[in-house]
Order: sequence, then C-alpha cells, then structure tokens
Amino acid sequence: MSKNEIKTGFIMIALMGFFISGCVKDDTLLITNNKVVTAKVSFSKDLVPLFTANCATSGCHVADHQPPDLEAADAYNSLKTLNMVNLTSPQSSLIYERLSGAVKPSMPMNATNNPSNINNLVLAWIKQGALNN
Repeated sequence: MSKNEIKTGFIMIALMGFFISGCVKDDTLLITNNKVVTAKVSFSKDLVPLFTANCATSGCHVADHQPPDLEAADAYNSLKTLNMVNLTSPQSSLIYERLSGAVKPSMPMNATNNPSNINNLVLAWIKQGALNN
C-alpha cells in the first residue's frame, strides 16, 4: 500500500468514527397498539400545545370548569394535585385512562380519534417520569 492509500484509509476510519459517535438515539418506549415514542416527551413543548388545542377550550378543562385545568400555566400542577398521574403504574394514570377510553367518558370529548396520538404521548411522558419539562 502506498502512503496515500494508508492516509486515505485512516481518514475514512476517522470520518466513520466521527459520524457514528454523532448518532444519538433516545430510549424506545413501546406504548400501545405497537406505537413507539423514541424521543423524550416534553410537557411544555409536546403536551401543552395538544391540551391547549383539544382540551383547554371554552367550557372544558379551563379554570372554574371541568378539572383538571389544562391551560398552559396550570396544566402540570393541576394534573399532579388531582393525582391524575401514577408513576408506579403509568397505564393506571387517570389522565391516560380517560384518553385511551379505559374510563368513560373518554377524552377529548366527542372526538372519534385522539388528535396527534395524545394518549401515546401522555403515556410516554408518564413512563419517562412525568417531568415538568
């Protein structure tokens, strides 16, 4: 082998090591119905926008109406205060049971399907520790 071939080989190995070390994969959580969530679920970035669009609407899960209050500023504390999250048995969490239809009435009310798989994201969030992140 020539010096150029050896040098090229070392460069290729170094580049492969660089690209491989840059790959990051979060833990894969098997949720329900063979759906997976492969990234960390952020309460503020992933769940609050879904709650705002589908739950925290006029007359529903807002202050002075049906608990829990799922408005952005109050959602996390409301879920925790009302014991709607069960870290020991995530699938027994009342919020998940409502979203999945295990406890009636299922939420969101009058929705034929959960928009954007709210139930899978909520379950993944609970399995990941139900952080206020």
